[in-house]
Amino acid sequence: MNKDEWKNLWVYIETEENIAKPVGYELLAPARELADKMEQKLVAVVIGGSVETIANEAIAYGADEVLLVEGEEYYNYSTDAYGYALETLVHKYKPSIILLGATHNGRDLGPRVACNLNTGLSADCTIMDYDKENSNVIWTRPTYGGDLMSAILCSDHRPQMGTVRQGIFKKAKKNRDRTGVIIREDIHIAKEDIRLKLIERVKEVAERVELEEAEIIVAAGRGIGSPEGYKIIEDFAKELNGVPAASRAIVDAGWVPYAYQVGQTGKIVSPKLYIACGISGAMQHTMGMSGSDCIVAINKDPDAPIFDVADYGIVGDLFEVIPALTEALREAR
Repeated sequence: MNKDEWKNLWVYIETEENIAKPVGYELLAPARELADKMEQKLVAVVIGGSVETIANEAIAYGADEVLLVEGEEYYNYSTDAYGYALETLVHKYKPSIILLGATHNGRDLGPRVACNLNTGLSADCTIMDYDKENSNVIWTRPTYGGDLMSAILCSDHRPQMGTVRQGIFKKAKKNRDRTGVIIREDIHIAKEDIRLKLIERVKEVAERVELEEAEIIVAAGRGIGSPEGYKIIEDFAKELNGVPAASRAIVDAGWVPYAYQVGQTGKIVSPKLYIACGISGAMQHTMGMSGSDCIVAINKDPDAPIFDVADYGIVGDLFEVIPALTEALREAR
């Protein structure tokens, strides 16, 4: 393989029903830095039913160019249609690097495309750097449950592909004065070649835990003592108009459902305010919330590692501190 033929950095902007998933825009921020190091273009790839608006948004968030593929067969995601479109683009333009969000669909599409292109894919990366001398991305991801960090190279194959979870990076500031080029690609797949048929979309009737999009999160660890102790966390979060969350320890213990877990093996979050209650501060957890704008820790152990990453710390019994704060909020209202 002549690696010199493969140029530019692509970011796949995932869409569903003509709406962009936030992670695509988030990835444009680190991708912009990498593309500048490479001295190459940052290209967004937008596939969907009618998604020209999303293409314009991608330019505002930092893309130099957008490859736009539209068609009714792309309104809803399918492995066959989206895989065919992305692979067709890769064969035509030969990108050096492709970044995708580690969403449900991204985790389906990325491996499919990587396999068909005979290349590798580094999953759930948290840090990316570029070795200009060898034209390799250095993909860094946690391993062994977050206890170690691994650096991964894809030296012999192109494109180099990686997925990143939502919330790892923050969106760049939108600049609507930026100019870029939108290239329309007429790529279509026959209906009979789409093996997965969407018959009906059933909206969830159960409560959805949107931790990745929450601006205020109140999380609990083993310090709550029992499943019953989680009630004060939920009450406190409600008073703050926030969302309750949990550490891996109490999820593994069966006290709280997995949907509430924050951490490397749970959800990566970056709210404006993150309150850690009775959480010791293991690396597996802090890697999942270190991007928060403001971190407040409540723990009765003054030497707990969580205080090392907190902006503000309260040393005390959470069963005394949190009810007092909750009552103060109620009185203030």
